[in-house]
Amino acid sequence: MSKPYAVVAITKHGVEIARRLQAGLAGTDVYYPAQFARGDETALGIYAYDGSVTQYIPELFVRYDGLIGIFSLGAMVRLVAPLLKDKKTDPAVVVIDDRAQHVISVLSGHLGGANQLTQQVARCLGAEPVITTASDVSETLAVDLLGREFSWEIENFEKVTAVSAAVVNEQQVQIVQEAGERNWWPYSKPLPPWFCVYSSTQAAMHDPFDAALVITPRLLTLPEQEHLLTNGVLYRPKVIVLGVGCNRGTKAEEIESVLVQTLRDLRLSERSVRNLATIDVKQDEPGLLEVCERRAWPLVTYTAAELNQVSLAQPSETVYRYVGAWGVCEPAARLSSGAKDWVLEKVKSGNVTVSVCMVTADA
Repeated sequence: MSKPYAVVAITKHGVEIARRLQAGLAGTDVYYPAQFARGDETALGIYAYDGSVTQYIPELFVRYDGLIGIFSLGAMVRLVAPLLKDKKTDPAVVVIDDRAQHVISVLSGHLGGANQLTQQVARCLGAEPVITTASDVSETLAVDLLGREFSWEIENFEKVTAVSAAVVNEQQVQIVQEAGERNWWPYSKPLPPWFCVYSSTQAAMHDPFDAALVITPRLLTLPEQEHLLTNGVLYRPKVIVLGVGCNRGTKAEEIESVLVQTLRDLRLSERSVRNLATIDVKQDEPGLLEVCERRAWPLVTYTAAELNQVSLAQPSETVYRYVGAWGVCEPAARLSSGAKDWVLEKVKSGNVTVSVCMVTADA
């Protein structure tokens, strides 16, 4: 798959619509019957197929992020029904009628992006978007999408359905946000009165509620879990920066073990790590790169001159002698996070040193 979307047509009118979409919607592959070929398909990268569309849909369903069918809703439902797995893995599915009057979001409206794709296709064709997801129609929070644009992770996805029901039914919902981006409300209208926002779990623990949205990098205590997560969704914002220093040749297992143990000691979630930070001479350190690959943690590096701009209470002459910086993990964490102070200034374990900072709102 070189492009995210597949557009499939089965009629002469559908072919015209498909060609319009290829021209107007970026990242689109087009498929239609060879009997309607116009001779320029190879030049345009259009796939003209023989036989029935039925034999091609299963492959397209797994190859693309979005499947756009220019045929009836009922036909699409019958075609994809045997292929469905779950909302976290199924692609976006959209249908367009044969006159391009309506574009309908069919499947994976939120996580798969079908609702957003429906809007894009409708704008491209000048058609009417049809979206039936309750949170979109009501212009309220989509529990499964909250913070997605900021890469927040949901830790207990099994609670999403019940909490979503409380949101769309306008029940009392606590939003407890201890960290992370604050501009998550997507609408120009004020937050509805059935949402109550708190800056800490402590502030929220004694007020009644029907459901909770908890945004924190902390590992919750057992009482917090029992109170807030019985009908609550836990989000992990990407707010932790780990400054790392290590001796040359340190194994990935040692580096990873020290990082994970440090987070546990601080009662912070690994899911909230935004990135690692270190000096540029370590940008090719095999063990460090292996940890980053395993954990999908980006690595940010700084020159010695940049690191030396951060004042340290205990500059190291030994570190300076080897790399030209008075410290590595402490200033790297501060520079990457934008924080004014450390959660943990420095801890050394074996061949590894670690510093922990929290990302500031404007970093």
